[in-house]
Amino acid sequence: MAKDHFLLTARPLDTILSPNPGQFFMLSVDSRLDPLLKRPFSLHRIISGDLQFLYRVVGKATTILKAKKTGDTMELIGPLGNGFPLDEKEGVRPVLVAGGMGIAPLVALAEKFAKRQPVFFYGARRAEEVLCLDELNSIGIAPLISTDDGTSGHRGVVTDLLEEFLSNHTTSSDDYSLYACGPKPMLTALSGIATKYKITAHMALEESMACGVGACLGCVIKTVDGYKRVCKEGPVFYSEDIMW
Repeated sequence: MAKDHFLLTARPLDTILSPNPGQFFMLSVDSRLDPLLKRPFSLHRIISGDLQFLYRVVGKATTILKAKKTGDTMELIGPLGNGFPLDEKEGVRPVLVAGGMGIAPLVALAEKFAKRQPVFFYGARRAEEVLCLDELNSIGIAPLISTDDGTSGHRGVVTDLLEEFLSNHTTSSDDYSLYACGPKPMLTALSGIATKYKITAHMALEESMACGVGACLGCVIKTVDGYKRVCKEGPVFYSEDIMW
């Protein structure tokens, strides 16, 4: 893994519901009162029944998590929220777009879509932050990569790569369906591209959460149907429903 990026593997002690890509878990990283609140983590993959979470160290909670050792226990709640839909009609080719740590839930989604030959776009700041290439290659996917500094793949933003691809390959709005996770500016730009090419787009939003079950209303976003909770009605929404 890249500097400050880690993969946590957790073996559930109880039976859990089968998660879909895009769903998340709330993890209590320590039994003490600091940090008090659980933290949301997107499920990365399930390997032989073990849950995998990909994360970057950004504060106290993830610093504590990094220090965990084999055999340590922690409390987790999930799977929570609504993941990516997997029932698109035949003939529609999936296009997956990951930005930064938005790669976390999209590897499992790519695996679900492997037989449909998904096109995978991946944007990062620099080459050392391009993650999960071995995992993607193992399922037959070679992502189209962009980095801000040009140290890997296209120099620039991933949305430019996507638009170039769509302008050369799209003949009908039924050709492709878009699935994305990443920073809000990227998702906002993708929403505009999806509208331009009349493509259905599913966006996994990244928001701070306190409870994860819809009680605290700390993660609401504005949609065409009023305010929605990212943890409960999301985190995956139709792009056209979000008031960007």
